[in-house]
Amino acid sequence: MDDRFLEDPYAWQNHIGMKMRDWSDGYAAFELPLAPFIMNRHGNPHGGAHASLLDTVMGYAGCWTGDPERAQMCLTLSLTVQYLSRPRGEIFIATGHKTGGGRSTFFAEGAVHDETGELIAKGTGTFRYRKGS
Repeated sequence: MDDRFLEDPYAWQNHIGMKMRDWSDGYAAFELPLAPFIMNRHGNPHGGAHASLLDTVMGYAGCWTGDPERAQMCLTLSLTVQYLSRPRGEIFIATGHKTGGGRSTFFAEGAVHDETGELIAKGTGTFRYRKGS
């Protein structure tokens, strides 16, 4: 990945430890170490961790401009998450792909795996481009 496209983490991303791995046209990847504060009362990652990662990678996947000086932002209109498995490893790795859309909205899908390759969750989303960004 070209370092010119690395953005400073936004507050929530920084707070939970999410880091960008890759970003290109129609694609984004982030990772999240499974720290103790991510876990729910059963000792499994809280569902919000999955949802945050999916929301982030799908949103970024649709907002690539190819110009590090021209940021495009979006708002999430809908987000659906399917929780499929528990992690075997210690890091969530999420990937998102833009699947379609038009001038004002786009659609995306995403997946969360751990570093062992276990598929943990999948998601789909609808996003609206923010005007003026």
